Amino acid sequence: MVRDHDHGRAVASLEYEAHPSAEQCLRDLCHQVAAGEIVAVAAEHRTGPLAVGDVSVVVAVSAVHRGEALRAVSELIDAIKSAVPIWKLQHFADGTDEWVGCR
Repeated sequence: MVRDHDHGRAVASLEYEAHPSAEQCLRDLCHQVAAGEIVAVAAEHRTGPLAVGDVSVVVAVSAVHRGEALRAVSELIDAIKSAVPIWKLQHFADGTDEWVGCR
């Protein structure tokens, strides 16, 4: 969810932008996680303007055992944050803004 703070600064809203390859990258990561006892994997990351409290990313995993599903969720969300070309523009309450995730 969109938090109302980041590193001690009040966040008013944010925007996500995605490279055209982001959807395929997300799909590939889901396929990589879906192995062994993992039955199904789904992930969705929103783009565009979002308000504080809005859902920004959803990850769902079905597995034979709960522990494997929780491990896969954690692995997938970390992979999404590090590998999917999605960038965040945070708008702070003081009127400044900052791009995050640009590489």
